[in-house]
Amino acid sequence: MTTVQLEYVVAVDTHRSFVTAAEKCFVTQPTLSMQIQKLEDELGVKIFDRSKLPVVPTEIGSAVIAQARIIIKENARIREIIADRKKEVQGTLKVGIIPTLAPYLLPRVLTAFLKKYPKVKLEVWEYSTEQIIQLLRQEQLDCGLLATPLHNQHLEEHPLFYENFVIYAAKSNKLSEKKLVDVADLDAKDIWVLNEGHCMRNQVLNICQDKFGMGEFKNLEYNTGSVETLKRMVELNEGYTILPELSLQDLTAKQLNMVRFFRSPEPVREISLVTHRYFIKQALIEAFRKEILASVPEKMRTRKTRKVIDILLEKP
Repeated sequence: MTTVQLEYVVAVDTHRSFVTAAEKCFVTQPTLSMQIQKLEDELGVKIFDRSKLPVVPTEIGSAVIAQARIIIKENARIREIIADRKKEVQGTLKVGIIPTLAPYLLPRVLTAFLKKYPKVKLEVWEYSTEQIIQLLRQEQLDCGLLATPLHNQHLEEHPLFYENFVIYAAKSNKLSEKKLVDVADLDAKDIWVLNEGHCMRNQVLNICQDKFGMGEFKNLEYNTGSVETLKRMVELNEGYTILPELSLQDLTAKQLNMVRFFRSPEPVREISLVTHRYFIKQALIEAFRKEILASVPEKMRTRKTRKVIDILLEKP
């Protein structure tokens, strides 16, 4: 039994395809299949049911794969221990980040981080929360930056900061007349929200739910996944939207006049660095965490009396 064989087994389980697994492992498909067959012969069990497409592990195969993942992690941890002793931050860090956070946080972090740690290669993908959770569990990502809590027992959440939600209202909207906004002031007919599949949509609906039900939205249904589009819809039409505070950083003076804050306790989203429960690359991830914290305003680093809004849709 070799570590390479175990890596091939994990790759097939992750991609549910011998062909794709071979491509990801940079070997030919016959080579990968032969090594897995050797391992099965040595163990005296079938790890995969090859009669099904996509390929699936057998019952005993699932147990073997689970242990293989642990062995591979522990093997990689040896290099991490050595890097820690040498005080070196190096290697590849694969990061998933939600689209409503990426354009406002990453420009603050990436250049400074890579200048400080030139031996690190960062690979960053924008994904939905559900995609990041799946890829973390499959160990295709090292960490994720997303809104929490996730209510997922397989993942570890490391809270970073608390970002206020704010109102962005057209001049013609009644909310623009207020200095501070109460949830009771919100009107379902005037709000612009992200389309389904975005956790921030759920958070916005959770903020508003005490005020109105889910079927009371405007008669125009506009589906967007972009915070920037929400801003433009308010600017060029009417109504209001609810934005994360970091998205305000490049607004003009005219646009800032359209911003209104909530009355205390202010609704916030908790942004966390999320890893698998048995994650490796501790030194690398810790360095990334510190750089993120250094890039956000100090007031965001504490929850204080603010109200964290859940990413799961609450029942009215």
